[in-house]
Amino acid sequence: MSAVIRPAPPSEDTRLSTMSVGDLAEVSAIEALAYEFPWTRGNFIDSLAAGYLARLLRGADGALLGYFVAMKGVDEMHLLNLTVAPAHQRRGHARRLLDALVEMCRAHDADRLWLEVRQSNDRARALYLHYGFRHIGVRRGYYPALHGKREDASVMSLDIRDGDALD
Repeated sequence: MSAVIRPAPPSEDTRLSTMSVGDLAEVSAIEALAYEFPWTRGNFIDSLAAGYLARLLRGADGALLGYFVAMKGVDEMHLLNLTVAPAHQRRGHARRLLDALVEMCRAHDADRLWLEVRQSNDRARALYLHYGFRHIGVRRGYYPALHGKREDASVMSLDIRDGDALD
């Protein structure tokens, strides 16, 4: 079953741009605020060097609101990181980033969008389910956790082949 995706209303006070190495100080600062186990600057550099899709969402004042990094595959896309700055959460920015990523999936002929999310991240899992993702399975011990432990990830998938998506 394909999800019917209804994009967030366009916001004139935000704009998307391509992430570059010059943006990584800002990106890394948000990453450190948002997560106990943030991506490193090196993770972002490696992703950019590999040609992964990486986009920033900025406010009208130029403030970095959020970003995503996704990897193209054969007929699919894998969302590796989607983060909204903690001070700007719950304002529709994650939805705006997902809308942009779905548009990019279509432009790259990707039929499916995959992601992993911490099982403890209830807000993110709810966002993805509401957006139309389906829970597909579990990756055991996928994420680092406190005290040297590991946390399971929910594997989720979105079928974006539906011609009505984004209408």
